[in-house]
Amino acid sequence: MTILVVDRYYMLMNLLFALTCLLLNLTHCFSPKKFNISAATTSDSDWSIAGSTWYGNPTGYGSDGGACGYGNAVAQPPFSKMVSAGGPSLFKSGKGCGACYQVKCTSKSACSKNPVTVVITDECPGCVKESVHFDLSGTAFGAMAISGQDSQLRNVGELQILYKKVECNYIGKTVTFQVDKGSNANSFAVLVAYVNGDGEIGRIELKQALDSDKWLSMSQSWGAVWKLDVSSPLRAPLSLRVTSLESGKTVVASNVIPANWQPGAIYKSNVNF
Repeated sequence: MTILVVDRYYMLMNLLFALTCLLLNLTHCFSPKKFNISAATTSDSDWSIAGSTWYGNPTGYGSDGGACGYGNAVAQPPFSKMVSAGGPSLFKSGKGCGACYQVKCTSKSACSKNPVTVVITDECPGCVKESVHFDLSGTAFGAMAISGQDSQLRNVGELQILYKKVECNYIGKTVTFQVDKGSNANSFAVLVAYVNGDGEIGRIELKQALDSDKWLSMSQSWGAVWKLDVSSPLRAPLSLRVTSLESGKTVVASNVIPANWQPGAIYKSNVNF
């Protein structure tokens, strides 16, 4: 009988204690397990770790030309020197050309911890130390620094950074085609630039004049340059259909290459993703 009374007493006391916790403050009644704050922060949940270096002039744009074929356009808006060569996993044998990424550094005192956006415009075939590596232009590498400390950050040389893929947004630009200087009516090649959204190109097809439903598949020549060899001369104006690599979205630039097209000329479409 005594044991029964004691048990009921402790049950009543536990109930009163629990009610008191609810009425006062739950945090005073238990000690939660420690957890990783950064892992629980939603703003950082989609960032991954990569290696980074820089090349070219300290305040430059990496290199003239580059493995994507954009040439010195990388120094001009909208690229504005904010570009990077990519290791194999980013360059993707040229299919990664035009992809946009945000990068930031947090591990050094000179790091601003603020993200900057860069575009893959070149290849770094030797960047294989990490699974993902950005060989940034000097300008882009310095842009990750606190204002006035870009030189100090570049002096680090090699740096661990955080990155994530983002959609490209070339304000005021549409998909642009530059005809390769070696092109002719039987061998046509074109550089494709300023692709919004995914940025990466998965497929390009060509349609000739007066051919309402026949699309010819072009093949990737190198970087962002695609080509088509035909036995009979192409009949211009030419339409080009561009499909993005990741989303599979498609846009059609109707008659974008005019009848009097010239090798080396740049033709702007009125479409974008």
